[in-house]
Formats: sequence, C-alpha cells, structure tokens
Amino acid sequence: MAETTRRFFPYESPYPNQGEAMTRIAAALDDGDDVLFEGAPGTGKTLSALVPALEHAREEDRTVVITTNVHQQMRQFVEEARAINDEEDIRAVVFKGKSSMCHIGVDYQECQTLRDTTRELVEDQAEKRELEQQQRELLDASREGDAAAAQRREAVMEELEAVEERIDAVEGTNVCEHYRNNLLGDNDEFYEWLYDGVRTPEEIYEYADQHDLCGYELLKEGMEAVDLVVCNYHHLLDPTIREQFFRWLDREPERVVTVFDEAHNIESAARDHASRSLTENTLDSALDELNDREDSRADAAENVVGAFRDALVDAYEDGFEYGEREGIDEHWHDVPIANDDARDDLTLAFLRNYEGRGIDTEIELAVQLGEAIDEEYEEAYKNGDATSRAESATLAAARFLSIWMDENAELGQYPVVSVRRNEATDEIYGRAELYTCIPRRVTEALFDEVYASVLMSATLRPFDVAADVLGLDDPVTMAYGLEYPEGHRRTYAAGTPPLFASDRGDPAVQESVSGVVSDLVEFTPGNTLLFFPSYAEAERYYQRLGGGDGRPVGDADGGDAALMLDGSDVDTDDLRERFVASENAGLFTSLWGTLAEGVSFDGDAARSVAVVGVPYPTSTTDWKRCRTPTTAPTATGTRPAGATPSKSRRSARPGRRWGG
Repeated sequence: MAETTRRFFPYESPYPNQGEAMTRIAAALDDGDDVLFEGAPGTGKTLSALVPALEHAREEDRTVVITTNVHQQMRQFVEEARAINDEEDIRAVVFKGKSSMCHIGVDYQECQTLRDTTRELVEDQAEKRELEQQQRELLDASREGDAAAAQRREAVMEELEAVEERIDAVEGTNVCEHYRNNLLGDNDEFYEWLYDGVRTPEEIYEYADQHDLCGYELLKEGMEAVDLVVCNYHHLLDPTIREQFFRWLDREPERVVTVFDEAHNIESAARDHASRSLTENTLDSALDELNDREDSRADAAENVVGAFRDALVDAYEDGFEYGEREGIDEHWHDVPIANDDARDDLTLAFLRNYEGRGIDTEIELAVQLGEAIDEEYEEAYKNGDATSRAESATLAAARFLSIWMDENAELGQYPVVSVRRNEATDEIYGRAELYTCIPRRVTEALFDEVYASVLMSATLRPFDVAADVLGLDDPVTMAYGLEYPEGHRRTYAAGTPPLFASDRGDPAVQESVSGVVSDLVEFTPGNTLLFFPSYAEAERYYQRLGGGDGRPVGDADGGDAALMLDGSDVDTDDLRERFVASENAGLFTSLWGTLAEGVSFDGDAARSVAVVGVPYPTSTTDWKRCRTPTTAPTATGTRPAGATPSKSRRSARPGRRWGG
C-alpha cells in the first residue's frame, strides 16, 4: 500500500487487491478523475475508496460525501468511520431525512413554516429586550435634562410597540419548542458530544429528545468543516436538495468528493428522481379547491385542470383491453398510451377536450393562483388557524401540467398512464407520469459539479456503458475478482424443482424444497441464512419447519436451530444482531429484502447460505419505456430494463461469509 493511503487505514493489513485499489484511487483523485470501481462482494471496497478520499480531502481542504440507497450499508459506513476515527481523528456526520428525525412528526412544508415562525418570534423577543434596555437608558438621560434623549426615546417606544404587536400576533400560534430551545440555548455541549465520536441519526435523535432540542437542525448547522458525511442518494441526486446540502456543508461543489456505494442502483434511483407524476385524486382535489373561488384566475385554472382530468380518464378507459378493467387491483398497472408517429394518447385527448384562451396562458394563471392558495394555507398554519400545513392541489396540478406540455415530447421522456383500484371504495383511478428513461439527465450535472466521484459496486461492467449512461467523462476504471481461498467455500446446486410463481402452491414442490431447507438448517453447523423469492415464500417455509410456535409439516424439521423470520415490518437491525449472536439459527428472508444487499456476515455469522429461488420483476413496461430513447439516432443509450438479479444480490452474502 502506498504511504499516502496508510494514514486513514484502520487495520493491520489490507485484503488482497485492496492496497492496489487504494493506490490507484488516490492517484485518480490527485488528477481530479472520476473512478468506476468493480470489486467482488466482501473485498473491502468501502475502505478502498474511503481511505484515499479522506487522505485527499485532508490534504486539499475538501469534504468526502459517501452515499448509498441501501439502509444496511449506512450502518456499515458508520462502523468503518468509527474504526478510522479510533486511529485518526475525523469529523464525521451521518445524515438522514428530516422525517425520520422530527420529534413532532411534521412534514417538510410544516417544518419550514414552524421554523420561520419560531425564528421570527425569538428574534422579535430579543429585539424587544434590546429596545426595552434602550428606552430605560434614554429615560434616565431625559430625566437628567437631555432633550435629545427624550426625542430618541419616543422613536424607540414606537419601535417597541410594533415589536410587541408582532409578538402578540405570533404567541399562541404554531411554533416548534424544540427548535426554539436550539435558538435560545448554548449548543456547545451538543457539538462536543457530536464530534467526540461518529454518531448515528438514532443517537442524535435520542440526545436531542432528552434535551428538548431539534437534532436535525443542530446537525445541519454543525456540518461545516467536516471531513466525512454519510447520507443517502436523495441528498445528491435531487438538484434542489443537493444545493441546500452543499450550503449546509459550507462547500462549493468543486470542494466535494463523492463516493457512491452500490452504484449499480444509481440508474434506477436517478430515473425515479427525475420522473414526475400526478394522480386523478389530486386533479379532483384541485377542482374542489377551485370551486366557487372568487378570483379572476379561477375559471382559467379550472378549465385547464378539468380538461386534463377528463383526458386522463379517457386515456385509461380507451386503453383497456377486453376484461382488463375488472382485473385491476391495488397495485399500479400501466396502460399503454405512447404512439410511434404521433403524440401520446393522453396529450391528444387533452388537446381535444381543451377549450379556452390558450393552454400555456391558462396553465400559467393556474400556477399563479395555486401559489396564492398555497400562501393562504401557510399563513393559516402560521397563525394557528389550521392544525396542519395544507398544500395546494391546484399548484401541484398546474406545475405538473406545465412540465408535461413542455417536456413530454423530448428525447428520453416517456409519458405513461397507470391505474389502480382503491381498496376502500373499489373504484379505479388513474395517474399520469412523465418517466425519465436516460439517467444521465440527472447524474451528469452532479458529476460535472463536484471535484471527483468514486462509483463502486460488485456489478458495474461494461464500464463504457456505465460511463455513457451516467454521464461520466473518461473515468479511471478498475475491477477485482474474488480472492478468498477456495478451501473456505463450497457451492452446491440442489435437485429440487424451480420455484416458479406458477408452481409455488404445488404440494410436491413444497415438500421437496422443505426437505432440502430442513436438512440444511438441521445438519450444517452454525447459522444458516436462507433467501427466498419473497417474504411470503420465506414465511411459508419458516412455518413448514415449525417456526412461529407451529408444528412442522411432513418430514420438515429445523431440529434444535432457532428459526427467525424477516419481513417488511421487522426491525432488521435487531433481527440481524440476534442472528449473528446465535450459534445455531436459521434466518428466513427475501432476496429483495434489506438483508440481501450491503450487509456483512463476518466470520462464523453465517456458515451456510442458500438461495431458494430467484425472483424476477415484471419488466415489460419498463423495457417499453427505455426502448424508444435507446433506438433514437441522437440518443446516448441506456441499458435494457429487463434484468436478472445483480451479482451483489446473488452472491454478496455468501461471498462475505467466504471471507471468514
């Protein structure tokens, strides 16, 4: 390992290839180059990228932002950062979204209003104290015969009266006491505690809750001059949030080095961030909001919103095939509306239905009116006339319509209509979506802004495609395979029937699979980790082996093993800790679940790992969405939407175990 990358490495020696990777990444960062780094699961990619990035940032006065969209991987980042901090002091913060750290459970808009109102109140109260002090001093001076002091006191008293009126208007309305305590208190003790180690958002929340503070706002205000920030993709991929995020860091983008873990997920995350949608319910709410409103812009807004709402209904009703409507369930179901030689069916229906002074003009009037309505809602919440901060449906609908008409014919944009059934009313309703097919529309600006980026994953090749899709200009590329000794691993294929969706209810298939799972749990030493196509299948075989205080089915038996079941509503961190602490346990989970990506099972934590069936997502519609921009002559291309599970999902977990 090069001496320049040893400073922040917290262990005695690196894994095979880890030293070389750190040296090459360090050289790339010195040159300001981006890096595409593919490494087999469990080979130390995080430290390979993080160590040289921190070294470069310390020497060049930059900040490292390491990010993932995998919750469990953030926990791994914290562990690595703590190990580094034990050897070399670093200032690190772990950042999560406001909703997970709010003590009073309000959304972003409500928080913003509460924050502004609370700050205004605290500032006015401080100004009142200053003015009261001034008027007392001027009163004393005037009593001693200073005529000018008496005149100045009159002006101060007028200011004081105005401030008291503002305070009276705000007191008793909606304020945030936690944030108020932030503004009034001395927060040095919090920051001393924060930077005495690497604190998780949960630890910050607990500390703030005990002291009646707002930990989220304290964290935002204390992020200046940090070496390392851990966050999720959302903070970087969303342009608006990214701008705020860098402002909290007090860093220009070129002073930031980004490290993306599980980087094979960037494509889909970028598409999600760039895509826009609007439901029929929001359109109905907008029309209700506009009904009987006395405003000259209301008729125009109602005209354009109503025409689009009717067009949406026409588009999905006309798009149904025979008998398809009856089969719609609670999941979103896409209705094809794209045309090869014309605008999409929704836009065409909108143009047919619309009658007015001009679509662009009336959309702009609808936006203006929506903004005015939204301001009314904010004032009502701010003044205590409303218990929650409402958002204008008219504004949401009008802004979407503006984007729809401006962008839906552009290359890389795919208009979609979807429907689903409301379980409460048994009625179906629609959604219009402008789906962004080409991720680089989102990511290219980010990678151009920051100093350099390292993208790492077990699945990134072919590198030229990844660079093209994400908008990276001539990145440094490197790939390392699995280096664990073969004697530490064995791979077997069982002769059971495949768990196709159509066969999962077959008793013979269930009996065959149960037998293999039972033998694996009962007769292999140590803990057994079992991945199924879904949580439902995991629960099925958990119960067949006698899990959940049930009786084993047939010959299936987990023996003396402690059987554990994962699920979408299970505390995964607690479950993993209990599993790792066990010596003979069987953990049943889903291959698409939280434990299937970005999670290490080191040493003897999982002696045996089984993949019991591989799930395949329905990708027909996504393929249609991506196909058009990839075949257009000016397109840069995207990868096909139809895919098998990534290498990290298929082999990461046993790969990390093999390292033991």
